[in-house]
Amino acid sequence: MPVTEVAVPVSAAEAPVPATAVPVLDAPLLLGVRHHGPGSARAVRAALDAARPAAVLIEGPPEGDALLPLAADPQMRPPVALLAHAVDDPGRAAFWPLAEFSPEWVAIRWALAHGVPVRFIDLPATHSLALKDPRGEEAAPAPETPADEAPADPAPTPAVDPIRVLAETAGYDDPERWWEDVVEHRSPGADATSRTEADALAPFAALAEAMTALREAYGDGGHPRDAVREAYMRIQLRTARKEFGDGVAVVCGAWHVPALATRTTLAADRSLLKGLPKVKTEMTWVPWTHRRLARHSGYGAGIDSPGWYGHLFAAADRPIERWMTKVAGLLREEDRSVSTAHVIEAVRLAETLAAMRGRPLAGLGETTDAVRAVMCEGSDVPLALIQDRLVVGETLGEVPDSAPAVPLQRDLTRTQRTLRLKPEALERQIDLDLRKETDAARSRLLYRLRLLGIGWGEPAESRSTGTFRESWRLRWEPELHVRVAEAGVWGTTVESAATAKAESQALAATALSEVTALAEHCLLAGLADALPVVMKALADRAALDADVGHLADALPALARSLRYGDVRATDTAALSEVAAGLAERICVGLPPACTGLDADGAEALRRQIDGVHSAIGLLAAGAGPAEADTAASTEADGTSVEAAPAGAGSVTPAEAATSAEAVPTEAVPAEATPTGATSAEATPTTGLRDRWSAVLRKLAGRDTVAGLIRGRATRLLLDDGGLTEDEAARLMGLALSPGTPPTDAAAWIEGFVGGASGGGMLLVHDERLLALVDTWLTGVPADTFTDVLPLLRRTFSAFEPGVRRTLGELARRGPAPEHAGSDGTDHGCPGFGPGLDTDRADAVEPVLHLLLAGAAAPSEASA
Repeated sequence: MPVTEVAVPVSAAEAPVPATAVPVLDAPLLLGVRHHGPGSARAVRAALDAARPAAVLIEGPPEGDALLPLAADPQMRPPVALLAHAVDDPGRAAFWPLAEFSPEWVAIRWALAHGVPVRFIDLPATHSLALKDPRGEEAAPAPETPADEAPADPAPTPAVDPIRVLAETAGYDDPERWWEDVVEHRSPGADATSRTEADALAPFAALAEAMTALREAYGDGGHPRDAVREAYMRIQLRTARKEFGDGVAVVCGAWHVPALATRTTLAADRSLLKGLPKVKTEMTWVPWTHRRLARHSGYGAGIDSPGWYGHLFAAADRPIERWMTKVAGLLREEDRSVSTAHVIEAVRLAETLAAMRGRPLAGLGETTDAVRAVMCEGSDVPLALIQDRLVVGETLGEVPDSAPAVPLQRDLTRTQRTLRLKPEALERQIDLDLRKETDAARSRLLYRLRLLGIGWGEPAESRSTGTFRESWRLRWEPELHVRVAEAGVWGTTVESAATAKAESQALAATALSEVTALAEHCLLAGLADALPVVMKALADRAALDADVGHLADALPALARSLRYGDVRATDTAALSEVAAGLAERICVGLPPACTGLDADGAEALRRQIDGVHSAIGLLAAGAGPAEADTAASTEADGTSVEAAPAGAGSVTPAEAATSAEAVPTEAVPAEATPTGATSAEATPTTGLRDRWSAVLRKLAGRDTVAGLIRGRATRLLLDDGGLTEDEAARLMGLALSPGTPPTDAAAWIEGFVGGASGGGMLLVHDERLLALVDTWLTGVPADTFTDVLPLLRRTFSAFEPGVRRTLGELARRGPAPEHAGSDGTDHGCPGFGPGLDTDRADAVEPVLHLLLAGAAAPSEASA
């Protein structure tokens, strides 16, 4: 297959070697390499300069031949990878990564720079993807990990690592150190112009001889699929020899060299390929990262130190000195004091260690030891930064715009450029202000990608408590290109694909919580076209689901969604009625559901009650002035039972009758209605907070309810002002009375002060409650104390250390004096007591006005 010749700028490293005569090859030049080895890459370049072959054949999928000219594009910057995926199943994919120091990449660049045809000759991806197990993570036959290509075999031959065998034969216990000593650290010798062809080819001849001996001893080395691949490579080599003569060069893994040199018949090779399965595939270039090259599983290449290898390949001379300079620069950027003297001393120490260990050149181990001792003062903390940033590296490759891509990928790329959101390999955090159009569009894009399963960004905890700010952690991984290809079946743009997938998920969802979470996601992603389908599914599920736990799980997501109407300018009116209907049904069904629970069930329901309480707070806050006026009137005249909203999720007449037991039925008098307010103006959530408070009161006072839930209901009422301190003290006294089993009393305490912020401070500032707990605890019988101890320890261990220390001081001091001083303070223990120090409170008030920045001070208001 002819390859388009492209004129490319030739770097000094790729420039042809001056020669008086072009050598003539009388046999194919087999260049066995170690994939992603800088020493092999330098040797390949020297051999090609010396031999000047008529064509270059490279181990790789032939479908990539049409993409090879793109390697000469100025926008193409390694590391990159060839991505092949099945058209009908994009998740069935394989990568062929190439770094700047990969011998294959060097050969491709050399051929394009010299106008020499270049081709891939490995087994086509149409076969290798069909042979791949769709459930496995390892790539199908790939040049970088031949050990992972072996299929399952009833009696597999133990896999052989040829580098390890050669290293052990040479007396090394570390194969990587042996390879560095004999290949990576070999001096390039004299100037390139003085090297002979024999000198350039000698390393490959020695390596081929060693591999031939290994193949004779170990056969296929536990990789039976290699026989199929090598048969196809021999067929392609025959074809190239007919077209270009014997003057062709083959760049492949050294393990395959003996098989390619073996004389076989064409019929025998074709018989090995007969009956191979096929699958329609597509291929393109995608960016890759050094971090992915360092992974031994998945789509990684298994290189421990790609950054170090890249440095060895790029350094023209004095690699150790240049490396130490890089390390010093990184540490200085992190505000560590590293001087020139540190660099000189580290170089000397690394060279000394190499001489003591009998190595031709200081390797990564020697330089790491020297850096730790000289620049890091023996600490591994800065060394971890060096390992991450330099030894591995965060380099992300680039591919030209002309590379083939699915329509969804092109739309994503355009959107990223429009929003100035560049994919980067290094994890970074961005803060978005949703009041700005660009930041709002970025947020919508990230949520749409998450809906499509493209996890480029993860929501992070924002430093702001406002709903108009978001924080995201972004990190682009090469595998996301596969996720984009998979998501391409839903549409050609990010918005249309996310809309189609959301509609499909809504129709397929079986749980109410799934649909509510999907509705929330659609609002966050700005998928207005998907909302009607999602809302219909939500209404249908809400009407059919009678489980209070499911309703409680679904309500918080709906309540959070309602606030996005203000922040993101989306219409949430349809959600309001459904949310109000769910809340009504929870109020009706919660009291019966709280009886007869074991410890695990009570804890699960306690978490759900916390979520419902927060959700009702959001719903009531969104009801507007009408809710506030209604709340003010019901505070004086009692609570009311409002008519449930019609439609899906509303309370049935039978449920409404049942709710008469749960909440007072006294209606709000007509005269209590605010002036100008009519029933038509009331929102579906009007009066919801009062109905929820009535439910909490019922839970707090019912003995058949689990102690954990009774304690939590009491705490929620106290925090919201639904209970006075005297009422809370009375309920606590009842729960901790001698007639209550100690385990139930301990559970009540856990529900009251545990699992929520401020529980410990409540005991610190209300000594009546603390005295009740203290009195109960000291009265627990010795035989049951060990039963309640784990509950108490779990509860009080969640408090801040300062709170625990203060509680200990109060317990040691004993009860507060019965009569405080005339000024309202407790003189026995300054800072504590039932009274209020008005002078200290007045001193704080001006500071609060400054913090609120808008509230007029009392003196200004009176003026």
